[in-house]
This record gives sequence, C-alpha cells and structure tokens, in this order.
Amino acid sequence: QVQLVESGGGLVQTGGSLRLSCAASGSQSRINVMSWYRQAPGKQRDLVARISRSGNTNYSDSVKGRFTISRDNAKNTVYLQMNSLKPEDTAVYYCNALVIFVNYWGQGTQVTVSS
Repeated sequence: QVQLVESGGGLVQTGGSLRLSCAASGSQSRINVMSWYRQAPGKQRDLVARISRSGNTNYSDSVKGRFTISRDNAKNTVYLQMNSLKPEDTAVYYCNALVIFVNYWGQGTQVTVSS
C-alpha cells in the first residue's frame, strides 16, 4: 500500500507560478514511476508529467517548457514546478504512483489560474 498526499495548490494569476508537492508513505521504496495528472471540470483526467526512479521525465505537449517535474527519492516526494501559468491550466491536480502494475492516487489539489 502507498499513501499519497498532495499540497501546494491554490489561486494564481495568469503568468504566475506554483509548486505542487506529493509525499509518499507506505511501501514507497517499491514505487517506480511517479506522475502528475490533472482533470478540469467535465473533462477526462490527463497526464501532465511523469518521472522514473532514475529521473527520466516525460511531459505533455501543453506544459513542455513551463512545468518541471522532479523527485527526491530520499524524501519520497515528487514536485511539480509550474511557471507561466495559463487559465487553461486550471484543474484538480492528482499525484500518481505506479508500484509494479498497481496505480495509487492522491486526493487531488485544486489549481486555479485567473485571467
């Protein structure tokens, strides 16, 4: 079992920045890939960024060059630095951890970008 707790969401103006954090507990040593997803009202949940245990990263095209995912394995925490935020980034952001073939999810944190 893995428990994930996100923090760092909030309200920010267009062009602003936020940093999300996701702390893992439980069987965190077995986590391979950690990811951030987001879900806007009425839309499906989409991948934003992922990072492997070795540090390899992937980003959705919509956030490339603006968002940075990073991981501190010693602290069992993954971060999402979000810069140059746009109103279309408004969503609930979810942390995800993949352990073997099982996905674990955090409770989500709201990010709202005002125009």
